[in-house]
Amino acid sequence: MEQNINKEGKYGTGPERTYRSSLPQIGDVAKITSAPSVPGMSRIEASFIGDFFAPHRHDTYALGLTMQGIQAFQYRGERRYSHPGRIIVLHPDELHDGGSGTDQGLLYRMLYLEPSVVREALGETFKGLPFVNAPIIEDPALQRAMIEVLGQMNGELSDLAASDAISGIAQSLVRHSDDLAKQPDKSCRKAANLARDFLYENSFRTVRSEELEEITSLNRYALSRHFRASFGTSPHRFLLMRRLEFARNMIERQHPLADVAFTVGFADQSHLTRHFKQAFGITPGKWAQYVS
Repeated sequence: MEQNINKEGKYGTGPERTYRSSLPQIGDVAKITSAPSVPGMSRIEASFIGDFFAPHRHDTYALGLTMQGIQAFQYRGERRYSHPGRIIVLHPDELHDGGSGTDQGLLYRMLYLEPSVVREALGETFKGLPFVNAPIIEDPALQRAMIEVLGQMNGELSDLAASDAISGIAQSLVRHSDDLAKQPDKSCRKAANLARDFLYENSFRTVRSEELEEITSLNRYALSRHFRASFGTSPHRFLLMRRLEFARNMIERQHPLADVAFTVGFADQSHLTRHFKQAFGITPGKWAQYVS
């Protein structure tokens, strides 16, 4: 990689320096900025000092760009440290936490991609989801693609810009992948897609296994295997995460937490809180406090 970062952890010359110079400084108060989302993609910027996110797991790819400070996280049995300019790649359903590795604080941006859009971007040439064994990488092409979508957190991202960036990111993931996970055959992929679409449409109610069996013509155990191969998680967690993402959006629009829990189908606010923290690493109340 052409190194544009000096030993103090700041960008040197080039377009990355322009991007870096436009970033806010780390403050004493934690802050999360949630950017406008597009289908299959969400983006945040976070700044804080010390430990922040408790162990949690997403059902998406999570790709981060460390901007200031040292990003520290536990992932796949090891403590990891990312320096400015480096890229973090976390896989769906992999447990991790997050914090700053020094008392100087941390500023980074994160891109969350649904496995379905990665698979679609790769087309029929690749039959599986890429798995990047090294969670911290240096890759100028991937960095450029990520800056395209992470450079303007306050602006809407056009469909063309999103599609182009996702294509580049998916190809980069393949380049760094040790192997591609096995994919089900075409008929089973079709069944997994039917189940995904049904879960999207029925996100706020209890969905029974018998319903998915009926629409996919697969038994629940075969469907679970093929669904995980296609989307990196189970049907149950996929449904739960759709509720939690909608809950997060409501929280960002300042809806009361009790109303959020009721609207998205949780038994009560404590039920929402437990699942929200397991998915995003902090409680709904703290998300409401820190997000802008």
